[in-house]
Amino acid sequence: MVPPVSVQIDIATIIDHTYLRADCTVADVKVLCKEALEYGFHSVCIPPYHIFQAKKILGESSVRVSTVVGYPMGYSTAGAKVEEVKRACIDGADELDVMINVAAVKNNDWNTVKNDIDSATMISHLKGKRIKLIVEIGLMQSDELKKICELAVNAGVDFIKTSTDFNSYLVTPGDIAMLRGLLPKGIKINASGRICTLDDALALINAGADRIGTTSGVRIVTMQ
Repeated sequence: MVPPVSVQIDIATIIDHTYLRADCTVADVKVLCKEALEYGFHSVCIPPYHIFQAKKILGESSVRVSTVVGYPMGYSTAGAKVEEVKRACIDGADELDVMINVAAVKNNDWNTVKNDIDSATMISHLKGKRIKLIVEIGLMQSDELKKICELAVNAGVDFIKTSTDFNSYLVTPGDIAMLRGLLPKGIKINASGRICTLDDALALINAGADRIGTTSGVRIVTMQ
């Protein structure tokens, strides 16, 4: 077990409290926001459809609203993702979790991948928002991941996020350490992928994760 004393932070403040099911209801969002306010989570991560409602519930609190773009497959066009970002910003999103075009990566179409990352990053920053590039690490080979990180660095993304959790990939401290070795300190790491316990979260933080995306936020913070 990883001892909590090894991480001198309030874990709640780096958790993106997440609920992205296709059947997510307003009632679900109300519960998520209430929990985020109660426990002091960094953000709620919700479907784009619910941004306005979440923003209304959270009011002037410090809890941010994160949403997803191109989720969960990522193979929509760069133009479509730009329009998604614009709409999310109008509705009140603070952070955009943008899915990489996995299909383009697997076809070695790096021009499309670069345009995808550059376009989403540019529009997010023009709107004054943070972008977290979801790389779906469980589907990537090491050379692909290295190239993606190079493109992300050049584009100036704010975070690399490991997974959508759609593919049931269990993110590991080794994954985080590998990413940390590929990225400059200025780009942060958002660990996501079946993070269910306090020990899981601490191990990932100790490996270099700056943010934790999870559906188990309440369980994690109440185990401390």
